Amino acid sequence: MDLDHLYQDVILDHYKHPEHKGLSLEKDVQVHHVNPSCGDEITLNLSIKDGVITNLTWDGIGCSISMASASMMSGLFFGKDVTEANVALESFMSLMHSKGTQKGDEAVLEDAIAFAGVSKYPARIKCALLGWMAYKDAAVQAQSR
Repeated sequence: MDLDHLYQDVILDHYKHPEHKGLSLEKDVQVHHVNPSCGDEITLNLSIKDGVITNLTWDGIGCSISMASASMMSGLFFGKDVTEANVALESFMSLMHSKGTQKGDEAVLEDAIAFAGVSKYPARIKCALLGWMAYKDAAVQAQSR
């Protein structure tokens, strides 16, 4: 089995069985982001206590890439220190803007390295980044409170 096929399977698995999907009532902030180029939407609830992400839930509609990416991001960040999450966020953003030249660091991104191939398709990059940008917005808001 080649790596691209394995990555496709990981993306489809997260799309069919998303992590942390369904908005919890517990939240410090809620953000709603839309990808205007395709109409994908995500609403994300976030709670941070003492620098740790204590709650991260989301709901959305969209393509398999945006929904699977939000699932992977939420699973990766839940329970992590905000500083650790920011390292992963920067790593993922760099991967997405690499135009296929980077493979990603599995130790940092875990399943999200499956999106390395997506960076070759500019029209899909915004899909993959939708949940991550929602998290970034929510984290800034939560930390400024």
